[in-house]
This record gives sequence, structure tokens and C-alpha cells, in this order.
Amino acid sequence: MLASLARSCVRARWLVTAAWITTVVVLSVLAGAFAGPTSDDFSLPGSESQRAADLLADAGFTARSGTQAQVVLHAEDGVDTAATRDAVEDLATGIPRELPGAEVTSPFDPGGERQIAPGGDIAYLQVDLPLKDQVEVADAVDRLEELRDDVDVPGLQVEIGLPSAEESSGPPAEVFGVLAAAVILLIAFGSFVAMLLPLLVGVLGALGGVAAIELAAHGIDVPSYAAAAAGMIAIGVGVDYALLVVTRFREALRDGLPVPEAVALAQHTAGRSVLFAGITVVIASLGLVLMGMELITGMAIGIAASVLVTMLGAVTLLPALLGIVGPRLQRAQGRPRRFGRRDRSGAAAERWSRSVQRRPLVFAVAALGTLLVLAIPVLDLRLGFSDAGTLSEESSARKAYDLVAEGFGPGVNGPFVVAVDAPSGTAGPAAEELAQAFAADPGVASVSPAMLSEDGGTAVLQVVPTSAPRDEATADLVHRLRDDAVPPVVDGTGAEVAIGGAQPAAIDFADYTAERLPLFLAVVLGLSFLLLTVVFRGLLVALKAVVVNLLSIGAAFGALVAVFQWGWLTDLLGIEGVGPIEAWVPMLLIAIVFGLSMDYEVFLLSRIREEYDRTGDNATSVATGLARTARVITAAAAIMVCVFGSFVLGSDRDLQLFGFGLAVAVLIDATLVRMVLVPATMELLGRANWWLPAWLDRRLPHLTVEGSVSLPREPERVPAGAR
Repeated sequence: MLASLARSCVRARWLVTAAWITTVVVLSVLAGAFAGPTSDDFSLPGSESQRAADLLADAGFTARSGTQAQVVLHAEDGVDTAATRDAVEDLATGIPRELPGAEVTSPFDPGGERQIAPGGDIAYLQVDLPLKDQVEVADAVDRLEELRDDVDVPGLQVEIGLPSAEESSGPPAEVFGVLAAAVILLIAFGSFVAMLLPLLVGVLGALGGVAAIELAAHGIDVPSYAAAAAGMIAIGVGVDYALLVVTRFREALRDGLPVPEAVALAQHTAGRSVLFAGITVVIASLGLVLMGMELITGMAIGIAASVLVTMLGAVTLLPALLGIVGPRLQRAQGRPRRFGRRDRSGAAAERWSRSVQRRPLVFAVAALGTLLVLAIPVLDLRLGFSDAGTLSEESSARKAYDLVAEGFGPGVNGPFVVAVDAPSGTAGPAAEELAQAFAADPGVASVSPAMLSEDGGTAVLQVVPTSAPRDEATADLVHRLRDDAVPPVVDGTGAEVAIGGAQPAAIDFADYTAERLPLFLAVVLGLSFLLLTVVFRGLLVALKAVVVNLLSIGAAFGALVAVFQWGWLTDLLGIEGVGPIEAWVPMLLIAIVFGLSMDYEVFLLSRIREEYDRTGDNATSVATGLARTARVITAAAAIMVCVFGSFVLGSDRDLQLFGFGLAVAVLIDATLVRMVLVPATMELLGRANWWLPAWLDRRLPHLTVEGSVSLPREPERVPAGAR
């Protein structure tokens, strides 16, 4: 089927290319004009934090159920001056005027005294916004910054305690990755034209996929960083897939095939691997939808859509482009390779494989030991969300965060909001009793007086922890208050208490993710085992791949914990602050790494199995298979490492973390796994690699990923006069 599709695309090459370019341009223009809103709301339906927000909204505390911000003031000589008071009064009246529904508490209002630090040099205005939509919050920050810029008091520093769009957007990191990919492709192919093809497919696929995500945001919740992450994945896999096809196409040209047949052969072999790998990534990503988390669902659908567009480009656009530039590549190839002459391009890889196979136990133990050491930090993995303390020190939000922590303690940057709902207007007494119970906890810095609804049925408390929002102690405090402090107060009273706010909501999301992570990992590894068993008809080779895949994922997670949670190499990598691993990252990382590792696994094992079926010699088939694929796998992995790793150069910690994890996973997979563990373990297992009970062989379906290299050629057209 792919061969016929490839021939059709070659015949209509200009039409197919024009259709792709037109489609991508139109989608990009539409996305620029009609992009849907993004949302970074990680609240979970049915969670306690969401229940707290619902109770407050129903009782009329709309602003308290939205987003909290702070306008922070700092003056060396003290903030309590006439000029500062006038400026604060202007801010307190101007903010609700510019942001309808906002509630502002001034440090100079009655009851606001606690918003002036003991030293008198730091104070803040508390701003409660009835907003959760990311676009609306960003617009609110812009308006707050405009009001801040109007303040003209000598010696007074004013900072906004919410990240702005400008602060969270870094340099176009993808550009650095694409440039590095271009250099690698040029070295691998030795041809400028051949280098351009994978880049063009990857970039066009990424643009089309990102545009589709931005338009789909009208119907699904899409995080603000979904487009960038999906673009990163699309460029990486697009270049990777195109590299495999172009490499096989050039091999066919060297064997003397004409361009149309070389394209058909490349699609019939490498194209099927691309289709298999791409569908695997799409299925794994869409499997995250079953987790029931809106934030991850939007991200997963975005990545799946982007990979799907890129995969379609590899099986339609790429054949058309090969049909256009193929004759130039054919001339560059020179004379066809002589029949029977061996291709020595993989001689170094074959020698390496033979070295590993001579001492397989030593290499296997060394590689496994390295993976286990790299995975040790994963035992300390803590899921959560970062806060403004991980932003650049030059950003206004980071300055506000540091000033508040200095003047009031780190917990003021992440207070909890407690909703108390009681029958017959008795919320006030229940709230007072709760406040006393909370204040007795050593992890609580302060508890604000209760605010009552008009009917007295709902009260709201603000609890300030002693620890920073992202600290583990804060998560422990949330669980302790919910499990130990609340029940003795409300049991038997009919009152309902829910602890919410930004940080408790993040903790609920992280806990929910952590509970389901083992199940998702088991499903992914089980699917991997089943697919590899069906494709390669060997239980041990499939089991080996699953175990190694698990170890490589563990090593990648270990590197994430060491760098982003423990703080190793942060100065070298330009990472601003340490904190928990973003709760949405592990599941997405597992899904993507699973798909990418299946790509390399299938590409390598297909060649090994092909040689084994031909010779029956396990050792020779492993060495030959590695020799034929090592250069392509190495180039593809290097490209992905550069594309994914380039996101570490940006300023968005979410994307830094995601890109770093993918880059490390691919690097480990292409080096320790493919170049060491695969030849070592397959040598140790010998013929047992391909053992499959006869009864199981009869019951399993037969699935061939790479088709036979012998294709019927398209009938040549004979001129009428020559018959």
C-alpha cells in the first residue's frame, strides 16, 4: 500500500508539495487569527481543592476562588511615607477600575497591617482576581504592570507577583535545535539537498501540527506550553522519520534502482517502520486521555495531533520531495554499487559489536550497572509544580517572590484558602475553632480572621504555611491539616470543610498523577511486550526490550531528579531554581520515550531478524544488523538530542524539564541500550532470543513492520511505435 501511495505521490509530486505548503500556510494563518484560549488550570473535578473553589464561588467569594496576586512594595527607608501612601491609594482604586471584580486589600487599610513586614521596608497589596483563564490572567498582569509603571515615588520599588507572558517566554529554542540538526544531517548525508529534505518535513509537520493544536483549543483545554512541546516533538520525530526514509532511498539508488522505484522501496521498508513508530506514539499519547486529567489530556491530544501530521508528511510529502530532487541525488550517488559488493559504511559499528560479543557478560553488567546508578535518584522523585521562585532573577515576579519571602516568610507566596460550609448560619463558630486548630500546627505561620458570607452559612480562612509553595513540607502540611486537624472539629456537626488554593490544587493533581503512574507504566510496557512479540516472534527478545526500556526510563527520571529537584549542574545548564518535577511530565515522558524507543528497537531488530532468517547465525546477524543501522540510529538520536536539548536554553522551566528528560532518554537509548546492551544480551541469549512456543506462534497474528525488499516494478511504458 505504501509503495503504491509513494508512486502516486511521485507522479503528482508538484501537486502534493503545493497542497502541503498551502495547507500549512492556511492553517498557520487561521491559527494566528483564531487561536483558541489556553488554560494552565490543573484543578481536578472531584478533588478537595476544586470543592473549596466551588463552595467559595457559590457563596459569593468569586475573587477568592480565582487567582491571587500581590503588588509588592520595597523602600530602604520604609514604606510608611506620605508619598507611598498616596501611590498605594491610587493603586488600590485603579486596580478594580481596570480589572472589574478584583478585590484589593491595601496594607494601609484597617486589617491590612499584617501586610507590612516587621522591618517596615516591605509591604504588599493583596489582589484577588476572579480569573483562571490563562489569557485573561496574562492580560490582567499587563494591566497591573501599566499601573505599576505609573508609580513615580523616589526610592520605591514596585514588583508584580505574577509571571507575565514576556517573563515566561524565552528565546526561540527550536531554532538552535534545527541548526544543530542541519549540521548533523549534512555530515551524515554529505549532501546539502539530502540534508534539506528531513528538515523540511520536520518543520512543515511541526507548523501544521501546532496550528491544528491552537485551533483545537476552542474545543479542549490546552496548556499554554502545549504548542511549544508539540512542536519540539514534531520537529524531532519528523526529522528522525525522514532520515530513515531518505537513508533507505539512497541505498536503493546505490543499488541501481530508478528514482520512482527507489522511493517506493524506501516507503515499503523504512516507511512502514515510520508508520508503525508514529502510530505507536499517537496511541501511547492518546492513552493518557483515559487518565481523566484535563491538563494532561490537552497536552496528549496536542502531541498526538502533531506527530500524526508529521507522520503523514513522511509518507506523502517526503515521497513527492524525493521525486523532485531524486535525480540530483541519483547523480550525486555516482555509479551503482556492484552486485555482491559489501557496503563497508558500517564497518566500525560491526567491529564494535564483535568486541561487545566477545565479552558479553562484562559489557552487559557494566551497562546495567550504569543504568541502575543513573536511576537511583528516582527513588526521591517528588511530583508537584514550580512557583515564581524558579523564574529568572531578573523577572518582576521573581523579585516580588523574593521580597515577600524576605519580609514575611516564604509561605506568604502560597497561602491556602479554606472554605467552611455549615448549616443554619453556623459557619462562623466552626471557622474560629478551625483557625485555632490550624494555628497549633508548627507548619502554620498564621491564620487570617474568618470572612463570612451574607447568610453566615459559608466562611473563608486564609492559612499561611511556614514553608515555600514548592517545598515538600508544604505538601505534608496540606495532608496533615486535612487528615488530622479538620476531622475533630467537623465530625458530627454537619459542616463541610475544604482546603484549596493554588498550592493545594497542585498537590491534589500531583497525588492523583502519582497514584496512576504505575498503572500507566505497566500498560505501556505490556503493550510494548505484546507488539514486539508479535512482530519478532520471540518472547525473550521482547522481554529483554521491555526490561531495558524500563531501565532507560528510570535513568532518564533519575537525571531529571538530580538536576531539577536536587540542583546538580543547574549553573552549567542555566536553570534558575530547584523544585519538584512537574506533575504532568512523567506520563508524557513515558508515552513519548516508549514510542521513540520502539522506533529504534524495530529498526534495529528488523535488520537483525532479516539476517537471522537468512543465515541462522545469531552472532553474525547481531553484528550485521548493528552495522547496517548504527549510523542511522546515531544520527537520528543526535538530532533528537539536539532538538530536545535546545529547550533547556529557554526560560520556561516546564519545557526545560520536558526537553531535558527527552534528550537524556534518547541519548541513553541510542548509546547504552542499542550499542551495548542489545548486542551483549542477544549474544548471551543466543538462539533463545527467538524462542516462541509453537502453540503461541499459531495463535498470534503475523505483523510485518518492514516489508520485503523485493518489489514488483511499475510496468515500463513502451512507445507505440516501438512495439
